[in-house]
Amino acid sequence: MHIDVIPSPTPAFKALVDTHVTFCDGTAPAESCHRLPISALFAPDITVWGAFDGDELVGMGALKQLSPTAGEIKSMHTLAVARGKGTARAILNTILDAGARRGMTTFWLETGVHPDFAAARALYSAQGFSECGPFGTYVSDPHSTFMTKTLEATT
Repeated sequence: MHIDVIPSPTPAFKALVDTHVTFCDGTAPAESCHRLPISALFAPDITVWGAFDGDELVGMGALKQLSPTAGEIKSMHTLAVARGKGTARAILNTILDAGARRGMTTFWLETGVHPDFAAARALYSAQGFSECGPFGTYVSDPHSTFMTKTLEATT
């Protein structure tokens, strides 16, 4: 597996986003789904990564720059065939490392409370994220879990 920046949407990326949309739409009402459309993912303040098994795109994740020192993890999704193989962890670590190199020390995310998001919440917790209240323009929502992580300063 390798992880690379995806500079623009491809047919495989569009198919993966469609899978992500279907998954999210099955877990919460539309007003509680905070995924970004493809056009918004390729904005100047967002970087998108893809996880590839050979040439096959099997996962994605993005980092939205909120400020010079803060970023939001967006659109994390791993295809069912790649789950349990460390794909999501590798994508998340790539995002966190890239953000840290850019000077980010605080990371935020919103994910679902539905049982189908249990593995994602466990991954985020294992990687040092803790639950918090809504951030940015988010509001309290019974279908959302908000999490944050602050990197420790290195000397």
